Amino acid sequence: MAATMKDIARHTGLGLATVSSYFNGGNVREKNRQKIEEAISELHYEVNEVARGLKTNATKIIGVVIPELNNTFCAEILTEMEDVLRSHGYAVIVCDCRTDGRLEREAVEFLLRKRVDGLINMPVDVSGSHLEAFRETGRPVVILDRKLPAPACDSVLVDNERAARDAVELFIRNGHRKIGIMAGPEKIYTAQERLGGYQKALEENGIPVQTSLIARGDYTIQSGVRELKELVEKNPDMTAVFATNYETTMGAVIGINELGIRVPEQLSVIGFDNLQFACACSPRLTIVSQPTAEIAREAARIMLGRLENPEASGGLPLLKKLRTEIIPGKSVYCRNK
Repeated sequence: MAATMKDIARHTGLGLATVSSYFNGGNVREKNRQKIEEAISELHYEVNEVARGLKTNATKIIGVVIPELNNTFCAEILTEMEDVLRSHGYAVIVCDCRTDGRLEREAVEFLLRKRVDGLINMPVDVSGSHLEAFRETGRPVVILDRKLPAPACDSVLVDNERAARDAVELFIRNGHRKIGIMAGPEKIYTAQERLGGYQKALEENGIPVQTSLIARGDYTIQSGVRELKELVEKNPDMTAVFATNYETTMGAVIGINELGIRVPEQLSVIGFDNLQFACACSPRLTIVSQPTAEIAREAARIMLGRLENPEASGGLPLLKKLRTEIIPGKSVYCRNK
């Protein structure tokens, strides 16, 4: 015979009200929660999530919409974030929108119909209009990696401008003046910020910004190959290049290999993210590394906080901005020797 809540109460020595509060999403002391969960396991109690959801108006599910599931940056964040949410009793529904604004809107509408308790989104639609209907329900939304003009949502970002400035200043300290950048799409927040940091670093060091040293792409490997070759062709005197995301970095390395360029003697390179790839390159790449685990944990923390206490910040949107770091390799040549 299947175990009941009364069996859980008898097994733990707790009152039925406490056990019921646990199953209905109420506040339960940590030691009591542990007792209940141990009893659930020992008695093989099966929670009727559908019934509980109808009673509490909560599904214990968080929706996540990302641009590309096969993107290393997205995948690392998703893995860490899911671990944190699962440890607090939440399941995750992940939607990959293939960097397509229409599919992103459809994904958000799908999650809205599934009555997820909250939404975490790394947005493709830079206007934020795809989130309006979800926000109107009063359920929390946390934005990752991008900044939206509206609607006002909690956000977790990295300091992209500072990341680019740090990379370019490293080149400058090593005597480089002709520094190229493989920038991302004009409408993407991260691309705007990284290009802005590149330009500020040059200006602050009295180095003119040359349009020929700026190549635009779409944050893909294929685009990275094209951008690298374009920069080399237009700027035969270029001595350094900064690739502004992981896929672009891979494309740059492919382009360098196809052109037979020696790194770092002929061209110094700083890439973005994925330490494993950087270590696999010869010579090992110097990279800007984003704190993916911290991004994921912050997003999950903010979401859980909103679910427990929606007005904790006075109803105002929260913004968490994290620092990147440069992990040195052997791909930056010192021209000051």
